[in-house]
Amino acid sequence: QLQLVESGGGLVQSGGSLRLSCAASGFTLDNHAIGWFRQAPGKKREGLACISSDNGNTYYGDSVKGRFTVSRDNAKNTAYLQMNNLQPEDTAVYYCAADEAITTVRTMCLFPALDYWGRGTQVTVSS
Repeated sequence: QLQLVESGGGLVQSGGSLRLSCAASGFTLDNHAIGWFRQAPGKKREGLACISSDNGNTYYGDSVKGRFTVSRDNAKNTAYLQMNNLQPEDTAVYYCAADEAITTVRTMCLFPALDYWGRGTQVTVSS
């Protein structure tokens, strides 16, 4: 079964940090770009950070630039999202997604129509 599984979410105080993981099973991530997205209740899905298959290119949304860092370890078939200085407005369900055929990482983040999606992990930031 081809799937992505997110982990690492939880409850954290304002100013704290979390690292999310996105593990692939049933396929390898080597040739896939990876993106991180989130959706808060009543809000549209937001593209946060996307990384190309070769680690060469990244894109960050304005709301997380300078605070979040996307990375990948193809040997572990896993991607990560390091989140620092978390704020209450970062509270949402966080999803990872992967696709082999993207135009640019910016497009991937802004207009996601991607092959594989995880089920999400909840991140809650208390004030």
